[in-house]
Amino acid sequence: MDGQFVEMETVKTARIAVRRPLWRKAWNLLQFAFTLVWTAGGILVAMALLKLTGSPRGPLRMASKMWAPGLMTGAGAKLDVQGADRIDWTQPHLIVSNHQSVIDICSLFMAVPVPLRFLLKQEMTRMPFVGWYAKSTGMLFIDRDNPRAAPAMLKAAAKMMSEGWQLCVFPEGTRSRDGVVGEFKAGPFEAAIRAGVQVLPVSLDGARQVLPSDGFEVNPGPIKVRFGTPIATAGEGGIRDRNALAQAAHAQVLMLLENGGRV
Repeated sequence: MDGQFVEMETVKTARIAVRRPLWRKAWNLLQFAFTLVWTAGGILVAMALLKLTGSPRGPLRMASKMWAPGLMTGAGAKLDVQGADRIDWTQPHLIVSNHQSVIDICSLFMAVPVPLRFLLKQEMTRMPFVGWYAKSTGMLFIDRDNPRAAPAMLKAAAKMMSEGWQLCVFPEGTRSRDGVVGEFKAGPFEAAIRAGVQVLPVSLDGARQVLPSDGFEVNPGPIKVRFGTPIATAGEGGIRDRNALAQAAHAQVLMLLENGGRV
């Protein structure tokens, strides 16, 4: 009798295991459809606002107050932000973060309490709606296959921060496939040195689990955003060497990840 019961339970478990992936696939398909519709609708509203006001600040804040929270809720992601209240957001920064997932941008839009611009890869300009929004709101782009494009990008980035904007870059250059934080490329740090602004290290943890880099399979869970200590590039004690600056920022991000937000 016991053997028959065990066999029945084993068959039941196997059936559930078969059904569950199909259920998950269907749910992820719905989430993907929601992501597309929510993004397209939000961008249309943002572009209408831009046309009415002539300023990108409103559309950028819409990303942090409407678009990003909607996608995070749809993904079942809970954002945990630490250290943002210690930052003087009246001053511009080069915000540098590790890169785990495409949902990193949503997380940072929500975590930074002022309008935020990103340095994005050139391929983003070809994405429907997203490329339109990014170009219209003044995002910067880098063509990774064209080294000669870097000087113009650095000049534009320095000018943007000199005008008071917060600019976020992912200096690893691409998303981490295994969660290990890659070496920070020194190029973007040159823009902070030219503008004389502080570099603000930020760590992202949990985004890779919520939305892995290989495909679209959403898993509800927490995403932790931790702000570190701004690193000066001007004045006494400021770091004027871009390689040293990249290494200092990288070390802080690793410390934030290891110590749960304490630097």
